[in-house]
Amino acid sequence: MGGYLDFMNFAFLCRSKPASRNLRVAVIGAGPAGLAATGYLVCRGFEVDVFDKQPLPGGMMVFAIPPWRIPKQRVLEGVKRLEEVFGVRFYTRTKVFAGEVRHEEGDSLVEKSVPLEEVVNDYHAVLISTGTWESKIPRLPGVGSEGVVSALDYLYRVRVFELGFTASPPPRSRRAVVIGGGYSAIDAAEQASRMGADATIVYRRTVREAPAGVYEVERVRREGVDFVELASPVEVVAENGRAKGVRFQRMRLGPPDESGRPQPVPVEGADFVLEADLVIFATGEAPTPPVTRSEEVLRKLGLSLKKDGSVSVNKIYQTSNPKVFAAGDVVTGPSRVGPAVRSGLYAGRFVENWLETQLVKAPLTAR
Repeated sequence: MGGYLDFMNFAFLCRSKPASRNLRVAVIGAGPAGLAATGYLVCRGFEVDVFDKQPLPGGMMVFAIPPWRIPKQRVLEGVKRLEEVFGVRFYTRTKVFAGEVRHEEGDSLVEKSVPLEEVVNDYHAVLISTGTWESKIPRLPGVGSEGVVSALDYLYRVRVFELGFTASPPPRSRRAVVIGGGYSAIDAAEQASRMGADATIVYRRTVREAPAGVYEVERVRREGVDFVELASPVEVVAENGRAKGVRFQRMRLGPPDESGRPQPVPVEGADFVLEADLVIFATGEAPTPPVTRSEEVLRKLGLSLKKDGSVSVNKIYQTSNPKVFAAGDVVTGPSRVGPAVRSGLYAGRFVENWLETQLVKAPLTAR
């Protein structure tokens, strides 16, 4: 099995499988939050089944984040331990959904769809941790051109090709322009650079406001990635349906906006074009809960969604349906791996507390 540093030890609370409580929990989504919750729950004696749409567990740690940031083999070794030591069953290439199934990024390898209602009925408790698999791309002229992709789609296509799940190689380019200032922008630009492109990150604020932080920006600069600040895209310049550049508007920093950061303000008459045959939008992702926005479907399941599509939960990560919990980015929106793991651990503990309370009130019948 190797030493501690050789794998991600999701079940760090115990060394071996404890006696079973004969209570079954379903975890929907095998990313950092889902795997952390799974590790907690198996150490507390619960039987856990995990459903995920990808062919391997790990979520974006395996299928988006580059291996030089998180070595995917460490994640997969941790998953292997959950299977072999704790008896966790992983149902991969399986999309759990309620209502009309919505196509999202990362769905290309799905082979089976399971109704969420069926999962909720078959388990004593359910944890939703399906993350953020929908990119936000601004509606600009030319964004539908060939050679324009989201950072998530670009990184996903690289990862599935590396893992051998597709024979279609990811897009290569001579010059890539990445729009954004978060970790997705950093990862996409560094990936493109390592694949031979001249890569440039363009951000509408300054490096000091970049969500990825000054350290990450300076790190990729040393790797050869350019960074242009105070510029916002207004058009993808295309020729014969294919991207050939991006037109940007110069910006200046104005008063703080609702986020507390200085608001970018356009500088009139100051625009420029950067040549690019690959344009990557790293402008954020949206939560992707396993349920349609239909009021009828939500009411039937006892769930509710916020305006941004995230799952509504209370202070103990519990939805309006008492036996359904949610954690990770599907609740908070895009975050880092650390906060997602912490969210999963807390949710796992609250699932345990709720099940214990139900046993006191009226013993649950195992299915």
